Amino acid sequence: MKRNPFIDKLKRRAFLQRSMLLGTGLLAERYFNLFANETHATAHRGPDMILYNGKISTLDECHPEVTAIALTGGWVAATGSDKEIHALARPDTKRIDLKGRRVIPGLNDSHLHLIRGGLNYNMELRWDGVRSLADALAMLKMQAERTPPPQWVRVVGGWSEFQFKERRMPTLAEINAAAPETPVFILHLYDRALLNAAALRVVGITKDTPDYPGGRIERDAHGHPTGMLIAEPNALILYATLARGPKLPMSDQLNSTRHFMRELNRLGVTSCIDAGGGYQNYPEDYEIIERLHEEGQMTVRIAYNLFTQNKGGELADFKKWANMVKPYSGDGYLRHNGAGEMLVFSAADFEDFLQPRPDMPAHMEKELNEVVRFLVENRWPFRLHATYDETIGRALDVFETINRDTPFGDVRWFFDHAETVSEKNLERIQRLSGGVAIQHRMAYQGEYFVDRYGKQAAENSPPLRKMLAMGVPAGGGTDGTRVASYNPWVSLYWLVSGRTVGGLPLYGDANRLERQEALRLWTLGSAYKSNEEGVKGALLPGRYADLAVLSHDFMTVPEEAIKTITAVMTVVGGRIVYADAEFKSHDMPLPPISPDWSPVRHFGGYQQANADFAPAFAGACIAAGCDHDHTHAHDGKLSVWLGLDGQHGRVGKPSFNHPWAIGCGCFAY
Repeated sequence: MKRNPFIDKLKRRAFLQRSMLLGTGLLAERYFNLFANETHATAHRGPDMILYNGKISTLDECHPEVTAIALTGGWVAATGSDKEIHALARPDTKRIDLKGRRVIPGLNDSHLHLIRGGLNYNMELRWDGVRSLADALAMLKMQAERTPPPQWVRVVGGWSEFQFKERRMPTLAEINAAAPETPVFILHLYDRALLNAAALRVVGITKDTPDYPGGRIERDAHGHPTGMLIAEPNALILYATLARGPKLPMSDQLNSTRHFMRELNRLGVTSCIDAGGGYQNYPEDYEIIERLHEEGQMTVRIAYNLFTQNKGGELADFKKWANMVKPYSGDGYLRHNGAGEMLVFSAADFEDFLQPRPDMPAHMEKELNEVVRFLVENRWPFRLHATYDETIGRALDVFETINRDTPFGDVRWFFDHAETVSEKNLERIQRLSGGVAIQHRMAYQGEYFVDRYGKQAAENSPPLRKMLAMGVPAGGGTDGTRVASYNPWVSLYWLVSGRTVGGLPLYGDANRLERQEALRLWTLGSAYKSNEEGVKGALLPGRYADLAVLSHDFMTVPEEAIKTITAVMTVVGGRIVYADAEFKSHDMPLPPISPDWSPVRHFGGYQQANADFAPAFAGACIAAGCDHDHTHAHDGKLSVWLGLDGQHGRVGKPSFNHPWAIGCGCFAY
């Protein structure tokens, strides 16, 4: 395996920390990994909890795998053999037999929309992981029947038609048959939304409704809207429509956010960096998460970035926020992490691979310069959404200009996504001590990318192996919940196998990661993105006691089984926040999901193959009005099949030089 300079740097730092502690007498020689100081675990106190008889991946170069771990006061106190760790116990130490299970450091999603997603989670019907379109339509029918007016049924991202055995999207006729009266909004990636007739009525889209700039209302031969809204490539048309749906009351939003965090805990996630998002205004839309934090109900640690909502007023937003919050202020459960992923609207490209790559407007550099210069002057870390190398190159021109008179120095910054970043631009990122946050959007859109740009271009989109070889700081993530799913194991499967959720091979051996490399990306790599690599990402003495006990051994399970892994126990800050299977007695109960009609209450979140409701699907497809053959696939290129081949007179690259280009507050990632 080639050495990764970035990881080597983190390993050296950990080694120096241990050496310093040993030299000052804080580490007993016999228990070299025991971290014993007043802040964390004192020697006379002993551990609160011991987990033993496991296979614990520490990500510590000196002790990469141990069988036992001791936790004290929310921190890792010691790791070692069962005998060594049991010797540290006090009479009231809680001891849990891992029964040979694999344990990993808690997963850390470096790009998640948890705060916004939590407000809506209980309202959304998730098709994430559903194996057949017949099942998805049956779920839709059942949910439509129980959803009371004026609420909608919403399927908001996290799925691809290629995950279905039928290998196709639902038709509008099928959606209308499944839900003739209840409004339905189904978001497909960032390219389209499907609305049934009831939804068209409640949002007022008629024959006379004009198209949105950068978007299109599909119409029949008589000019009537069919229910298909298409981003070309501006997603404003999709999110402005979604935003018109009813919201949950505050009590249900609190409940919804807690259950979304629990769903993430079920998947082994203990931390994330929240990337903001459209309609996520600071501080108004942070009230729920702040309240949960104040009440000690956080089960996922959040470092949050602030995302401007005002096209043309971006600099004013950051100047206002600079007087309200300081970088890294907060605590280990909720802390500020700087600006982005939206810095200026003119610099944000799109990831809709069904559309041609958009060129950014000519005034992008001026606007980006003003905002980034202010951030660097005020030592604010930042992140910037950028899908294409062309956008990245122009942004780097701006950053290098600023750096000549206002050095970036230790300001942490990175690009999000970067699917087509070139080696040349990676070198420029490296010279400015920047990084990249990698998400598994290609696992959901890889087929579209190959269709437009070809298989060869896809083989290094993004160039995973090149980033690691160069030592460019990289973190793993999902970009959940509105495009890809929030399930980290789908991302880890994609990193290791190089395949989409539909099974299309994207990468050869030259751009696939080994399992421990992928795990490091999702732990230490993500921790670096929030300046927390000293306390997160590895099971070392003096680090947070954040870990996941897995349902299957990530290090040995067949590749195809990686995406089915969950946690059977998750610990955050030394507290068990989720437990199942043989550890069920340790589970932390939550209030029932509210409201009563919530799709999550009936179907759960990410769908596993053995979902409890599966028997209800018998015959449900025909009941939903879907009685045709489900084995066919589309013919020809995807762009032709989906009507995106220029038939509507929209040939060539979209222009962004118009007043509503790249959105308003409705533009959402």
